[in-house]
Amino acid sequence: YVLYIPDMKKEEKEHARLLRKKGMSLNEIVRELSVSKASISLWVRDIELSEQQKNKISAHGRSVESIEKRRVNRINNTLKRHRIIIDAAKENISSLSKQELLLVGTALYWGEGGKTNKGMARISNSDPEVIRFMMRFFHEIFDVPSKKFRGHVHTFSHLNAEKAELYWSKVSGIPRGQFYKTYSKPSIASKGKSDSLPYGTFQIYVCDTTIFLTIKGWIERLSELGGLKSV
Repeated sequence: YVLYIPDMKKEEKEHARLLRKKGMSLNEIVRELSVSKASISLWVRDIELSEQQKNKISAHGRSVESIEKRRVNRINNTLKRHRIIIDAAKENISSLSKQELLLVGTALYWGEGGKTNKGMARISNSDPEVIRFMMRFFHEIFDVPSKKFRGHVHTFSHLNAEKAELYWSKVSGIPRGQFYKTYSKPSIASKGKSDSLPYGTFQIYVCDTTIFLTIKGWIERLSELGGLKSV
């Protein structure tokens, strides 16, 4: 009894030569067989293509190249148009007063902050700019000292927790020694999907009942001012 082990390289080589004789380009054969282009080139180098086959490959290559070029140009032009609108909108806001900082910070907390624990103010986000803004809000509006802040990282189990802690510490300015133990969530989804948040999310904590209740009062006032009057 002899165990037969097929020669996969030989089969791939024969398949590659057959495809080349049919007039397929090297790149097409690479995509078909998932073999390196160097190997394909070596295997089929002695196969002569007809003029018709050469012209077809050449025309197809130019077609693919032109399509890709048009696609890239279209994306770049769209990005340029969007950038013009964004830059024009930025000109509408020249500065940020303390009152405006108070209102924007309150609105952000209204949407993203914790509303249940009366003993602390807390807000979580994956956007580093939101975290930076809210740190400024707590520092400048409430004069919260640095030692009173606490941080909490939520990330995925297959990601580097220490790297996430270093990142959020740099973003927030809160020392890692003032972080709660990082929560690593088991990743049910694929790693690629979870990696859309490579540093997870970050939560700012300020243990102060007065600050929490003050923000709650501002939110209620904004709700009163922004609500539609009944007809």
